[in-house]
Amino acid sequence: MLHIVACIKQVPDTKIIKMNPKTNTMDRSSAPAILNPYDAHAVEEAVRLKQRYGGTVSVLTMGPMAAIKAIKKCIEIGADEGYMISDRAFAGADTLATSYALTKAVEKIAEIKPVDLIICGKMTIDGDTGQVGPGIARRLNIPPLTSVKKVVEVDREKGFVVIHRKLEDGYEVIQSSLPCLFSVEKDINEIPYSPLPNVLKAARYNPTIWSVNDLANVDRTQLGLKGSPTIVSKVWTPEKPKGGEMLQGTPAEQANRLLEIVLGKKELFAGKEGNG
Repeated sequence: MLHIVACIKQVPDTKIIKMNPKTNTMDRSSAPAILNPYDAHAVEEAVRLKQRYGGTVSVLTMGPMAAIKAIKKCIEIGADEGYMISDRAFAGADTLATSYALTKAVEKIAEIKPVDLIICGKMTIDGDTGQVGPGIARRLNIPPLTSVKKVVEVDREKGFVVIHRKLEDGYEVIQSSLPCLFSVEKDINEIPYSPLPNVLKAARYNPTIWSVNDLANVDRTQLGLKGSPTIVSKVWTPEKPKGGEMLQGTPAEQANRLLEIVLGKKELFAGKEGNG
């Protein structure tokens, strides 16, 4: 039976979050933390594959202890087990360091039970990079299948999957060997309301939590800030667009004003009043 690992992240709700005008950084305390929406669809798809083919769904995240809430949400959706890596050594990680740490955690999960498939959301709403999933696949030396919009078939015995990958003007059909990694689109499925037994299980559930010392063969120089070559030079809030201008006057005056706005030039149109 399949063992699927869904990688998730707890993120601030970007519909509510504010920017700190002094530091030009996100004020994470200004918005509630939620399960990344793309990751919720990844977990839902993992659960649906479990229902189709049998197996187990494990979820994995890296973050502070508050991220347990996101794991509980995944248990509500239908995941079986939850794992979290939490340590000061992981703090300040960019996508490169994050993919390294999650890879080490996936390897530890695989020691408990071999992993057939890893599913991630297409991206996180607080970073929008879409880099962590492919980064994990590259480190594990397995195929990364991005922008997955439909899983057609998974055959564990023959060791292959068939998926539809979303394109701008349609989709392409791809067959890949197992194990592999999916990063999925939000339109791959719809997430229904969680059944009561799942809600009760999630309320009582306590995930497995590992520190950096619990992971094997870790190069600490690739973790956290030390392992993060990405530098954000500046972050700022975009200026609010100015209101439009209602053109007044005769047709010739309006035409000249329009040209002045567009071209920065005046009196280019000398129209005459009349029926024209």
